Amino acid sequence: MAPRPDLDVDDAEIAELEEIARQVRISIIEAVNFAQVGHLGGPLSATDILTALYFKVLRIRPEEPAWEDRDRFVLSKGHSAIGLYSTMAHRGYLPVSELMTFDALHSRLQGHPEMTHLPGIDMSTGSLGMGVSAAMGMALGARVLGKDFVSVAMVGDGESQEGQVWECAMSAARQRLDNFIVIVDENRLQQFGWLTDRSETGFRNVQPPHLPGQLADKWRAFGWRVLEMDGHDMRDILRTLAIALEKDEEHRPTCIVAATVKGKGVSFMENDYTWHGKPLSPQDYARARADLGATDDAGEQVSR
Repeated sequence: MAPRPDLDVDDAEIAELEEIARQVRISIIEAVNFAQVGHLGGPLSATDILTALYFKVLRIRPEEPAWEDRDRFVLSKGHSAIGLYSTMAHRGYLPVSELMTFDALHSRLQGHPEMTHLPGIDMSTGSLGMGVSAAMGMALGARVLGKDFVSVAMVGDGESQEGQVWECAMSAARQRLDNFIVIVDENRLQQFGWLTDRSETGFRNVQPPHLPGQLADKWRAFGWRVLEMDGHDMRDILRTLAIALEKDEEHRPTCIVAATVKGKGVSFMENDYTWHGKPLSPQDYARARADLGATDDAGEQVSR
């Protein structure tokens, strides 16, 4: 069995991971702008966590994506696929230039992850709630095969309204799957917001999917070990994931509730649910790239 990476990193390594996350965000903006379709808010909220996983935490081999002893990762919130593709591209699974084929006909990079198209995708996802259940099956498979890999799933807080998520939570706790980690990207917004208040100009988004602390309490109630972290603080992400990788004395699966900001890194997208998924205008594209410190001309809109 291959050793696990050391997650006790210095300031220089933190800065390097933060720079990678910035580049991943730029690639997300460029790919969605080029395609003129795709999601933005959710991928941007997940970027720091995905960067930490793929560049430091997961035991993986980009040059050997089907390595039998690799850790498994499932993006259950599959509509954020461009965030995963961008992270994988910068990690070496595919050329960064291929991101410009996102959502194109015959591309390996469709709007939701497709395991039969792109090596390194452990599960096709898109129907909310199904990915986390598949990841639980992988954790069970590791036990049956006598493997020490961990299975990690990322779910959205909006996705957490799906009953299948809680069926999985109940089953994983019953099976005592201490090699199973679920990360909840709690950006507190979903596709259409929460339309609970009407003003003179229409509906306003005033109510998040869950009140503070509710998700953590729910996972605890299902028998999980629950950790909480700042999903944009790279050091806190690594610290929390290091704890999650340690076997729980009670053999419980682990849920990490990550406090994140939808649209993180792009000022006018942050905490605005309307940027869940819509095309960028040329002006929006320029502003987003400026916010992220991009300096080249990649990803201009073209006719397709």
